[in-house]
This record gives sequence, structure tokens and C-alpha cells, in this order.
Amino acid sequence: MKRQSRLTVMFFLLFFFGVQSLTAQIWAPGAAGGGETDYPSFSETDSIFVFCVDNEVMPAGELSVSTELAGTKTFLWEVYNSETASFDFYFSESLENGTSSITGLTDGCYRVTVSQGETSTVYRAWVFNSWIQAEGTVLYPSCESFALDGSFTSSEIRYHDLSTNAEVSLSRDMKVQWKEGDVVLSTVLNPELFDPPTSNVDYTLRVYDRFGCEANINVPYEPIAAKASFQVDADWTKEMTGEAPLEVTFTNTSENADPTGYEWFFYRDLNEIKEEAENGQSEIDSILLIAYDENPVYTYENTGTYMVKLVAKNFANDTLTCVDTTMMEDYIYVDPSFVEAPNVFTPNGDGTNDEFIVKFWSMKSLKISIFNRWGKRIHYWSKNDIRGFENTYVESVWNGKIGGRYASPGVYYYVVEGRGRDGESRRKNGFVHLFRGK
Repeated sequence: MKRQSRLTVMFFLLFFFGVQSLTAQIWAPGAAGGGETDYPSFSETDSIFVFCVDNEVMPAGELSVSTELAGTKTFLWEVYNSETASFDFYFSESLENGTSSITGLTDGCYRVTVSQGETSTVYRAWVFNSWIQAEGTVLYPSCESFALDGSFTSSEIRYHDLSTNAEVSLSRDMKVQWKEGDVVLSTVLNPELFDPPTSNVDYTLRVYDRFGCEANINVPYEPIAAKASFQVDADWTKEMTGEAPLEVTFTNTSENADPTGYEWFFYRDLNEIKEEAENGQSEIDSILLIAYDENPVYTYENTGTYMVKLVAKNFANDTLTCVDTTMMEDYIYVDPSFVEAPNVFTPNGDGTNDEFIVKFWSMKSLKISIFNRWGKRIHYWSKNDIRGFENTYVESVWNGKIGGRYASPGVYYYVVEGRGRDGESRRKNGFVHLFRGK
């Protein structure tokens, strides 16, 4: 029986590392991949075609053979019987066209004899319906880590040496991946992952072989860890500095924390803490205040350098509480006090420099006195709890009038006294020239 060299057919092999085409004697439509036999004793080589199927689905194997012979041809299909080590009848048909196909094939070796008159040619191929089943779950979730537990089962690929009937195993080279979206997290079945997410995540276990068959299973993760974070409402200045009293709003941006599980630690002035430490004070209480609000608003009454810490908690269950802590990346700086007064003003009604304006910053109290050239106080202004000036830091303390009448042009004397919110006494005195002309 001789083989007909003109009878060829193309099939496509999909390997895990790429796609390539080979010339073969039997075509296998729909095959995911394959290879060739490595018989221990049989001298010839046959094609192997692998079809990826679900374990509960009917066999998907199919084979086709084509010939260029004209006229009526007989296609005799047989299947290998490993118990008798011989081929049994499977299907036969006579056709005018040049292609015969069989479908729904179970695992095994199939042989087709193409006959026309005294001419006959024989072709063989192995068909395997390969499946993979995967399972996965989350194990040992804690505040710091958790494990992904995967397992799988798969069909085996075994063929027989056609001369000795000896069984030969073909490796599928199984591999696994744990993925989050398109990102591969691990290539082992049972990885331990640290820094758990703080929101729901779907992990995917992918099990695949070198022929292109694979199984994917979704494994949901419900978080228990908390992540502390917050933002500072720094509208008062981009440099996070401002005048005392300084009101600051803290916006909680923590993830997966219980609304009742927040602790805000407002620290004392850093310079005070350092000074106490340098003076050898053994016990230093660095905490100014602890708040339990979700989004606290705090007013810094005094000058200083301040740090804030947030502790966020998630009460995962009766025995487990996950805690996370974060500190501000920078300090809140409340500026020191100062006062400043002009040496000239022109209350002439032109809208420019019409008032004697004293500038001040982070002051707690102020007293401002204006004296004439004979030492008589002609104007007095005072505040004992200065607040609410925000970024203006100015106050009009004299409009150039005495008893409702315009004061005479000339030189006047001022005295500014007060205490800053840094505890410092501030004093400013000097002469101011009052001009009336345009």
C-alpha cells in the first residue's frame, strides 16, 4: 500500500508560545494545538490534534482528509482499539468531491483509507478532547496578608505505540497564573499576598497548557484591612502657613474604615516639645487633643509648628480589628506675631491712604493710642481677642478726626502695645505725619 504524495492538508497548531502552520496528512478543523507522536518502536510518525473542551460537553474532535483524485472515491474511516491492538470500522462513504470529514470524535487514533480503483492511500491521526477544571478561594485573610488557594484537575493525553500497543504519555506542561485584571500577581497555585486591598477585588485563577487549552475562575476578595488618609483644607495658604487663630478643616479620605473608628491626634507645638526634651523633662505629653470626629475642624489658637496623626480602624469581626495610621506629610505652621504702623497718612477724602492703618499678624490683643504734640491722647483703639481678620491683617484705627472734626495737619505720636499668640509682647511706637493737602 503506497502513500499518495499529492494528498496534503494544512492544520494550525496553537501553542502557548505562538502560532505556526505545518503540513500534515489529515486536517483537524477547530484543533487548538497539537504535535507529533514519539512512538517507542513504531517507525512512522502521526499527527496529534488537541481540542479544548468542557468536561461536561460532548466530544469536539473532528478530522478531514482531502484528495485531488477525480471521480468517485471511497473513504474508509477506522478507529484504533487498544484492547485488541487493531483498527475497527468507524465510518465509510463514497464521494465525487475530494473531502471527507468525521466529527464528534472521542479520544483515539483514527485511520482513513482513500481508495479509487487499485489506488489507495492511508493516513492516521490522534485526537484528544482535553479539559481543565479549576477552583479557587481566599484563605487566612488578616490585616496584613491573605492567601489565594487554587487547585485544578485536567485530562491526560495518552496514546499507544501502534507496533507494541505500549502506552505513551504526552506532557501538557500545565501552568497557572493569579491575575488582578491584566496584571499577573503570581505563577504559583497558593501564593500569599501582603498589603491587602481596601476595596472589593476580583482575582482570576488561570490554568493553561501548551496546546492553548485553559480554564479561568473568578475569586472575589472582600477587604478587612483599613487604610488611613486625609486631606487638609489649606485654602488659607498654599504653603500651609497662616495667622493665629487658624481654623483648619480635615477631610477624611480613609478607605474601608468604620465611621466610628477614627482617632485624630493633634500634637502640641513642636518647638515646645523639643524645649521640654532639651531641658531633660522625663515625661513629655506631646498630645494636645484627641478627636473622634470623621471630619474634624480644629482652630489653632497659638503660633507654632503642628503635626496631626489619623488612626483608622475597621472592626472586621468580634475578635479582629484592623488598624492603620498616617501622619501629615508636612507640618502646619502658624506664623509668629508682628505689628507694623505707617509714618504718614493723608485723610483728604481722595480714597488713598485716608486712614491710619496698623498691620498686625497672629496677635491676641492690641491697644493703640494716638497723641498730639503736647502729649494728649486724642484717639484710642483696643481689642482683647483678635480673630477673624484672616488674610487682611489690617485694622483702621484712626480716620484723622478728633471729636468728629478733622484734625490739624502735623506730626502725631502713636503707641501700639499688645501680646501675640506666640506669647510675645509686641510694642511699636513712633511719629506719624498727617497731611491734608491733595
